[in-house]
Amino acid sequence: MNAFFQGQIRLYAEPLLPTSNAKTDSNPTTLKNAIATTLKIFASAMAFGMGVWVFKGRESAFEFFAAYLIEQSLSVDNLIVMVMLFEYFKVPAKFQTRVLNWGIIGAIVMRGIMIILGVQLFERFAWIQLVFAAILLWSAYKFLQEDDEDEDVGENFIVKISSRLLATSKEYDEDRFWTRAGHGGALVATPLFMCLVCVELSDVVFAVDSIPAVLAVSSDTLVVYTSNIFAIMGLRSLYTIIARGITSMPFLKPAVALVLGFVGAKLMLGYWHVIISTKVSLIVVAVLVLGGVLLSFISNRLRRRPALRQMNKGE
Repeated sequence: MNAFFQGQIRLYAEPLLPTSNAKTDSNPTTLKNAIATTLKIFASAMAFGMGVWVFKGRESAFEFFAAYLIEQSLSVDNLIVMVMLFEYFKVPAKFQTRVLNWGIIGAIVMRGIMIILGVQLFERFAWIQLVFAAILLWSAYKFLQEDDEDEDVGENFIVKISSRLLATSKEYDEDRFWTRAGHGGALVATPLFMCLVCVELSDVVFAVDSIPAVLAVSSDTLVVYTSNIFAIMGLRSLYTIIARGITSMPFLKPAVALVLGFVGAKLMLGYWHVIISTKVSLIVVAVLVLGGVLLSFISNRLRRRPALRQMNKGE
């Protein structure tokens, strides 16, 4: 199973290796290739889950599938934030891949550290379940209260703090993160680096939700980390899909909020020894996430029907 997982990392991580060659980054992935890659990674995650079933048993496999679905649903919302950051910093399309690649690598490292710490806390202190449950329930409430249409990225706490901490130039210097202010001037960050900092910090914020959510399903380090890695490996191709076509998913955020609320309640009940089985958790998470995606597609299709009729009448 380890050899399989290492092979998958080599297969999908190679395109993530950072490059400073702007010419390489100027050829963005096509939507068709992005969909194919996303499906391949999903199939690999399912195959890995079956490997967990063979080597570690059905319960561990159910934990992996549930954790992967939670991570995948949260990563979609994370990517929508990335799209907004790229728009706010006016990042040229040919440089977005570089920021995304470094962001993904940073996410892998940070998630690994947070998972190790989270598992240790979870195993040593029973009361930490209540802390994690409170974080998840609060996050669920915030998800339901947020309105993406009214959100001003410039007023975002992360963007404000980053702008105050770093001296920045107003213009891009090709795909460089740092540049000189004038001839022989001080070294300052470019808007591209500012965008990267905001992407990395936003991932930390999302990890505060995702790690407790996964730990509510499993405290097995292998299950928790691999479910995160498979979700992260699909970020680049999933970003292309979201940025180029599926930007409107009105029912996904409420679905993710319900998932966070459910796993938060599961953690809280677990503290008082009321156990919700992994199988039930997997079914609930799958129904909520897939239901949110399906309802979004149906909603978008119904919205497009009047426009298509108008076009047909015009012809």
